[in-house]
Amino acid sequence: MKTDNYRFATVLALATAFILVWLIGAVGVIGVEGDPFDLMYFGVLAVGIIGAVIARFQPHGMARALFATAFAQALVTVIALLAGKHQSSVSSVPEILILNGFFIALFLGSARLFGNAAREGTPTGDLEA
Repeated sequence: MKTDNYRFATVLALATAFILVWLIGAVGVIGVEGDPFDLMYFGVLAVGIIGAVIARFQPHGMARALFATAFAQALVTVIALLAGKHQSSVSSVPEILILNGFFIALFLGSARLFGNAAREGTPTGDLEA
């Protein structure tokens, strides 16, 4: 069915965002719970939300929005490493790279599914240019 990729992409994006917010609140993604550095992840989510609104939730635009979200996640990772967050006793370079890589992969997977949905046609059946 043409809308399966769109549905799976939506579920994956929302689940990834939920897990990210849960981790920020529960244990902290970088550092410890309550580390102000984790607030940058809300910027990552803002990129996705703003991108989705600008794309009007159309598959081609959503693919771009989720790619931008993955890129924003990667930027937070680079900033964390440049800021020396890996030198704390609770975060190492592998931990930062693996955890953030997990979220980057999920956002990219969602972008790919939205891209597949765009090639198949929009949920309403119209072909996307």
